[in-house]
Amino acid sequence: MTTRIAIASGKGGTGKTTVAVNLAWVLAARGVAVQYLDCDVEEPNGHLFLDPQIESTDAVGIPVPVVDESKCTACGTCAKVCPYHAIAVLKKPLVFPELCHGCGGCTLACPAGAIREEPRAIGVVEAGNAGGMRFAQGRLNVGEAMAPPLIRAVKRRALAAGVVLLDAPPGTACPVVTAVRDSDSVLLVTEPTPFGLNDLELAVATVRQLGLPCGVVVNRADVGDGRVRSYCETEGICIVAELPDDRGAAEAYSRGQLLVEVLPEWRTRFEALADALSVLPSRTPRS
Repeated sequence: MTTRIAIASGKGGTGKTTVAVNLAWVLAARGVAVQYLDCDVEEPNGHLFLDPQIESTDAVGIPVPVVDESKCTACGTCAKVCPYHAIAVLKKPLVFPELCHGCGGCTLACPAGAIREEPRAIGVVEAGNAGGMRFAQGRLNVGEAMAPPLIRAVKRRALAAGVVLLDAPPGTACPVVTAVRDSDSVLLVTEPTPFGLNDLELAVATVRQLGLPCGVVVNRADVGDGRVRSYCETEGICIVAELPDDRGAAEAYSRGQLLVEVLPEWRTRFEALADALSVLPSRTPRS
């Protein structure tokens, strides 16, 4: 059985990736079949800490329309069916590949059969091994706006058994929804500040809209105020772990080091977090 846990946050800078990579390391050290998937394809940085050996690099693309002007009658049907305005017809058709979502609607709708599709590369998926775990990440090409297709390609690398940790992009937009969708649980990382609470509320609303159970990790828990804890109590959300504000941890992070490898007290904390996963609400029963 595969257990998919998405690790997400309502904004950047909360410590989401720190939690994801250190938790993955602890699980792998226990002999658990674990895989780390970096779905933050616009700015993947889990590799800085896990130092994976990349074994494969595969291009990912989306199909975009190519118009045969010798067949095109300039009827404008293709432009009418495209909700993203990726194709327009003036005296002749104009295609804007960066706006295309690859739905194929224009190809199907063209009465003259003048449109075919060709793939356009948007990024790559890199996969390999990081110590005792499998690793995969997406790298979106600079300037690309379409992260969801690449995130889906990363998720297709998920193991058929074991624990899959999905490091989601920050925020609550389409890339986040794509990353966390179909997860068994979502672990939301936040901080006890007014900004942290505001973005936690947005993140909780998003995962609940998707019908996903969630728990919370409060990072830098000894700063700020108690409103995050009060909110979680009111909403019936489990606080799975509280991690302190620690200068030593910040210095290790800045050097690209795993906290669990260089700071014994942090290994103890992440061991406790790994143990607490058993109480994390889930759509599938824990074995």
